[in-house]
Amino acid sequence: MLRSLMRAVPAIMLAVAATLIAPTALAAPAAPAIAADPAAPGAYPVAYADLTVSASGRSYSARVWYPGTTAGANAPVAQGLHPGLAFGHGFFQDISKYESTLRHYASWGLITVTPKSQGGISPSHSGFADDLNAGLTWLTTQNSTTGSRFAGAVDTSRYALSGHSMGGGAALLAASRNPAVKSVSTLAAAETNPSAVTASATLTIPAQYVGGSKDTVAGVDGHQRKMYNAKPAPTQLRVITGGFHCGFTDSGGFGCDSGSVTRAEQQRLTRAVTTTYLLYTLGLDTSLRDQVWGAAAQNLPGVVYTARP
Repeated sequence: MLRSLMRAVPAIMLAVAATLIAPTALAAPAAPAIAADPAAPGAYPVAYADLTVSASGRSYSARVWYPGTTAGANAPVAQGLHPGLAFGHGFFQDISKYESTLRHYASWGLITVTPKSQGGISPSHSGFADDLNAGLTWLTTQNSTTGSRFAGAVDTSRYALSGHSMGGGAALLAASRNPAVKSVSTLAAAETNPSAVTASATLTIPAQYVGGSKDTVAGVDGHQRKMYNAKPAPTQLRVITGGFHCGFTDSGGFGCDSGSVTRAEQQRLTRAVTTTYLLYTLGLDTSLRDQVWGAAAQNLPGVVYTARP
């Protein structure tokens, strides 16, 4: 019996040594995180609040869409820090026209302030830009205000701007005035007064211009391409084949155009390219680089890609 145990000792020692060494020698690198499809809704329940934004000498009514613990009006904010986004509506457009897209951004974790200001027949583009920036300043204040719904919930290091048509142009003006903004994404951005083209030329942050090839209101060549051409890298122009100006809204109206793609498909593509872009450029998901600047972006069906990374 003793002799058998002695013969077994070397084998036992070798097995122990192998066990101690093996984890280092055999450990494989962690698999890269694979993001869910950004065209599909994100993981957060979508909540909203109607309130008055007061900041930087501006005051206006707004709806804020945000990731909640539950869905619906005035629900608590989901745990954690969430980036801020200010979104500008188009000329003479109610913010309800953008509800599906704004809800989508909130489902991916963005706290989105949507001003109801500058909705009349003679809006101030410069004033609208200041309203958008005031929305982000307001979020910063709310983050440090005891008792605020958004106290301790805002990632003030990750701010972005977006908007449609006039609101897209105003977002570019706002970005040129606000060093706290890290990224800007626009939908059929229209030239403004002062000039959104000129503002684009001053931006050093990433800027995305999304347009529709059939847009007859703020066509790509007359608006977004000029902004893209003026913008230093990094920047990209994403043109939805058959897309139209009002295809970025949930419904049409007086003066709307039409395209050769359905509104549902245009909005699906819009959410895919803008959500991916915002998540990546705000540093929330680095695994999305290929979908923003690489082969996946260049070969996305239904979207023509032009970029300077």
